[in-house]
Amino acid sequence: MGKVILITGAARSGKSEWAESLAKQSGKQVIYVATATENPADIEWQKRILAHQQRRPQNWTTLAVPIEISATLADAKPHSCLLVDSLGTWVTNLLDQDEISWQNTSTEFLETVQLVAADMLFVAEEVGWGVVPAYPIGRLFRDRLGSLVRQLGAICDTVYLVAGGHVLNLSVLGTPLPKAIDEEL
Repeated sequence: MGKVILITGAARSGKSEWAESLAKQSGKQVIYVATATENPADIEWQKRILAHQQRRPQNWTTLAVPIEISATLADAKPHSCLLVDSLGTWVTNLLDQDEISWQNTSTEFLETVQLVAADMLFVAEEVGWGVVPAYPIGRLFRDRLGSLVRQLGAICDTVYLVAGGHVLNLSVLGTPLPKAIDEEL
């Protein structure tokens, strides 16, 4: 199994830049797995996507993978480094799944991560530090992403938190929680 690294933090905290820095340091062929889909009608969204594209070195391969992350990971070669940005967008893309389908999708993802020989970097938004969302879809997103990030963090070699322009290595500074009974694979 390759190295598995999770980079989490708030919006605009520098998560993606830190992940990109780690990918460059890997010395491997970087495959950038973009979970966002372009929307020409949303100018602000397009600007965000363009900013990410402009930061990437030209020798990186970019794959647009809004849904099938597990299959993409499973196809990775050991000499590569996959940078998945972001899990929050991936979860958003799958919010229409019912609970059983989501459980199957997230379980497949977590199982696949543990089998891949390539290095993998996952960028994920840290959610739930504010008010409880007023709408059911917001609560569903928060709960699904929060649970996924916790489960992924439990199987990662390293977990980083990016906050206030600083990177904290939680694997060194923190103590992992025991696996939650309702989150076991």
